[in-house]
Amino acid sequence: MSALRTGGIRMCAASASASVRLRAGQSGMTLLELVIACAILVILATVAMPLERVNIIRHRETLLHERLREMRDAIDRYKDDADKNLIQVQAGTEGYPPDLQTLVSGVQLTGAKDQRVHYLRKIEPDPMTGNTDWGLRSVQDDPDTRSWGGQNVFDVYSQSTGTALDGTKYSDW
Repeated sequence: MSALRTGGIRMCAASASASVRLRAGQSGMTLLELVIACAILVILATVAMPLERVNIIRHRETLLHERLREMRDAIDRYKDDADKNLIQVQAGTEGYPPDLQTLVSGVQLTGAKDQRVHYLRKIEPDPMTGNTDWGLRSVQDDPDTRSWGGQNVFDVYSQSTGTALDGTKYSDW
């Protein structure tokens, strides 16, 4: 029986030293491997950050295009209704709205007592400046002017002084 015990002990000692050898070979990451992995992550992060900034700018530019198109479309619909005599307009406005707020608050249809037409739900903020102070042009203004004459709203533009990704100025859109 003692031989069995001795043999059993020897067997246990042999399997224990084998498992110790396996654990020593699989001890995990070394400090050098950890430093290399961190360096690779830093390089990937420095490449990804500018790309994400460009994506954010591109998204804001897309929003600017959409908001300008929406307001210009509302101005055109107002002008079309004025030309068809569906709404009453002030003299000297050439059928354009007096301001952007008129497009939101709506106008009374000619001949209809309780029917108002709203051309915009609200004045959305300029994604480049963050405020609702859009640049306005009237029919009477020079095409290149940045000051609004106050007679009517013929066109809107961004008051941002920034430059787009394609090299054009936001205020020229």
